[in-house]
Amino acid sequence: MIRKELRIILLSLGVSLVLTVAKFAAYFLTHSVAILSDALESIINVVAGAFACYSIYLAGKPRDENHPYGHGKVEFFSIGFEGAMIFIAGVLILYKAIQYFIAQPQLEQIDNGLWMIGGTAAANMAMGLYLIRSGKTLGSITLSGNGQHLLTDAYSSLALIAALLVLKFTGFMWIDPLVSVVVAGLILRKGYQLMRQSISGLMDETDMKVVDKVAEILNRNRRPAWIDVHNMRVQQYGNNYHIDCHVTLPWYLELSQAHEELKRMEDCVKREMDAHEVEFFIHADPCVPESCRHCGIEVCPVRKHPSEGRIEWNRANVLPNRKH
Repeated sequence: MIRKELRIILLSLGVSLVLTVAKFAAYFLTHSVAILSDALESIINVVAGAFACYSIYLAGKPRDENHPYGHGKVEFFSIGFEGAMIFIAGVLILYKAIQYFIAQPQLEQIDNGLWMIGGTAAANMAMGLYLIRSGKTLGSITLSGNGQHLLTDAYSSLALIAALLVLKFTGFMWIDPLVSVVVAGLILRKGYQLMRQSISGLMDETDMKVVDKVAEILNRNRRPAWIDVHNMRVQQYGNNYHIDCHVTLPWYLELSQAHEELKRMEDCVKREMDAHEVEFFIHADPCVPESCRHCGIEVCPVRKHPSEGRIEWNRANVLPNRKH
């Protein structure tokens, strides 16, 4: 699977190189600062693509003594690096646009520039959609992040085309740097979003969507002996997940029986989670008399209170470190 990710990102890198050359050729033809801004962003595509290649290679290495959870977190470095590069490109584009507001050069060969930028926009959109789809299928945040970047590039190119068409028919030269300012704003926003995602992953911020999915899987496969789940923690390492939680079981189960129940819980989560690997650590707690109120065992030899119905597990009650 890692080899497939590498092939995809290498294809993206090759496409970005070709499109970068085409955009700079369009800039030298037209002298448009908006086209220059598009070309500068494409340089970031190439740099980020090269870093993504290395991060996917590293993420695919098996765990070792120094990295007991594997190397998957390098993917968060990858999207953080890409976000930083995008942000820097946005600042440079904004600076260049301000210069062009002050001294507006004469544009040339706008028609040729439009055709060239239109072709790059179509290629970036196709490649971006392919990367996002592949990222979801393979569970790679690096592929998805790179695809989102290419889509942003494609949308900015389409906006650029619209602006150049207006400029061509109206002759308003200020439209060119104005569009560059808008494109810079979009690029800065995307750079911030990717850096924010990177920091969240590196700081082990809980992904509530993953918690919701695990809770939904456990609810759907629930067995009567699974009385309670709490103190759940989810950590992501690339496309690998480390999940640990506390599970309340009937206190009278033999060790082999308790192990079998926990194994079934672990297996159902591993089977249904869309990930390369799921590592599940479960701590077993014995039930107490108060647990009877939401215990699903119909015939229990030690029941102290009648059952009042099971508690539906969700993020609000599986995350705190307390029994229900």
